[in-house]
Amino acid sequence: MTGFTRELDEAVRLARAAGAILMKIYATDFAVSYKGHDDPVTDADKRANEFIVAGLRTAFPEDGVVAEESADNSDALQKGRVWYVDPLDGTHEFIAKNGEFAVMIGLAVDGQARVGAVYRPAGDVLFAGIADQEAWVEEQGARRPLRASTRAELPSLRLVMSRSHRHPLTDAIRARLGTGKEMTLGSVGLKTGLIAMQQADLYLDLSGFTKAWDSCGPEAILRGAGGRLTDLAGTALQYGGNELRNRRGLAASNGACHDRVIAAIAPIVRDAKLI
Repeated sequence: MTGFTRELDEAVRLARAAGAILMKIYATDFAVSYKGHDDPVTDADKRANEFIVAGLRTAFPEDGVVAEESADNSDALQKGRVWYVDPLDGTHEFIAKNGEFAVMIGLAVDGQARVGAVYRPAGDVLFAGIADQEAWVEEQGARRPLRASTRAELPSLRLVMSRSHRHPLTDAIRARLGTGKEMTLGSVGLKTGLIAMQQADLYLDLSGFTKAWDSCGPEAILRGAGGRLTDLAGTALQYGGNELRNRRGLAASNGACHDRVIAAIAPIVRDAKLI
């Protein structure tokens, strides 16, 4: 087994428990406020955030913790081991009550994603993994290993994109790739989960607005399943420092098609100044 077994076990435990917190509030007529334009937040985000952060600080007191709903994220500047937490990825979907939201917890070590847990409490689906080593999904108590598909021909790729934030360049990207297969889903972690499960092959974030807590856990899981997650130029993501935003977007794939996709979309994303 690996040197990150305890970290993965704790991330899984906290993700499941935080999911239970979310579902209690999900069943009520909860209030919604806004941190900024089109950036909603609920009491569920805040309660799950507090629970996960407290749990990580207790279990790993020497590690840094950076969380979406925490005011102080200076740990990203100071620590070699940093946990990135999105207590409720897919708040729009939580508000819409369509079930497409997740708890996401990731650990980066020396700037690289290493451990990830993504839990969809509506339906009880848990993705977990250690980068470049292992990944698995547990659905209603049944666990199985994850391995991304080997599709590499661009027209054959099954594309999954954001349900709530469809980018104006999506159609141009689809035409460039020659694929007519597009699914939409909430949550970065759930979209990468589809890739790890061989239900999709490619996810692109063209917005440049995702943050480190959106990508760290999903990247570790996807890499554990043989996939890749980079920016839109194909450059590996780096965690740490004072930049939390993934300004050059995200490209998540089964790994087999990754270099071809990056080369194919380069003229579009370059002309749009996304990279």
